[in-house]
Amino acid sequence: MATPWGGDLVIICIFLAIAAPLTTAIGVNYGTKGDNLPPPATVAAFLANRTIIDRVKLFDNNPDIVRAFAGTGISVMVTAANGDIPSLATKEGAAAWVAANVAPYYPATEISLVAVGNEIMDTADQNLIGNLVPAMRTLKAALVAAGYRRIRVSTPSSLGILVDSQPPSATRFRDGWDAAVFAPMLQFLRRTSSPLVVNAYPYFGYNGDTLPYALARPNPGVRDAGTGITYTSMFQAQLDSVYSAMKKLGFEDVEILVGETGWPTKAMDGQIGVSPAEAAEYIRYLIGEVGSGSGTPLMPKRTFETYIFALFNEDLKPGPVAERNFGMFQPDLTPMYDVGIMKKDTVRNA
Repeated sequence: MATPWGGDLVIICIFLAIAAPLTTAIGVNYGTKGDNLPPPATVAAFLANRTIIDRVKLFDNNPDIVRAFAGTGISVMVTAANGDIPSLATKEGAAAWVAANVAPYYPATEISLVAVGNEIMDTADQNLIGNLVPAMRTLKAALVAAGYRRIRVSTPSSLGILVDSQPPSATRFRDGWDAAVFAPMLQFLRRTSSPLVVNAYPYFGYNGDTLPYALARPNPGVRDAGTGITYTSMFQAQLDSVYSAMKKLGFEDVEILVGETGWPTKAMDGQIGVSPAEAAEYIRYLIGEVGSGSGTPLMPKRTFETYIFALFNEDLKPGPVAERNFGMFQPDLTPMYDVGIMKKDTVRNA
């Protein structure tokens, strides 16, 4: 951007004021179910050089993508496939996975966390569910044995793991899963200083009447009779619901990481509240909320590492129109909307 300020042109790179909080908390999900997406090396260079995003979350462990982020300073969360979980629950399988999927890339690529599967509880596959926490334990042990002690291990879950999700104070983990899965999982996460990863989407919980609440616009709020708190942000209420469920099991000190959250730019014809403007409004709110360090009513002053969904629209994804239209960037890397994540070049006449 050229701005006349006097004599010779001097290029000055100015980071937005939002840069400091953003880079401490906000990342982006990098999905690849599209037939028009740029090469991984192009994406990695773009994020490193043109944006203030400093972390990405992958839905697999694609070697081309993991390798592309080497030396960029961007931390990467990789995902072990759902089908790998039974093998990861064995010492030999976990060691082999680390040797194949971490050792060739780390530390040149800063792998920050290995996600064991994705939304396993929603699969209803008892073999995967039964092996999930053992796989997390065994994979962490394999990482430590290989010298990668700093790499965390967790698993992303949808908010379907909760019941009585409103009001937040009444929320608990689903019966049966609470003692069999989440108590041992949270014990593991506490012991290894790893976060509980949850996917929190106000978009999937709103209707025409609750759109201001979902987007955190001025609204009368929703009162929690159990605590007397009135929530004016659905995102905050969702996080406090997770906290309440954890507290009921005695693990309220475990960190919460938001693995996915976002708002689409396009949905079914006639659907209220979906356009680039609303998507920008939600992401702008999210960046300010997460970056402020103010926390939530039940978790004041907590920060939440948060990953926006998603980097690109993915035209090969099945399901509703919205599923293919959560992207923040076009395939040519131009922004879908402006929320202050681009580095700004200011040209000055000296």
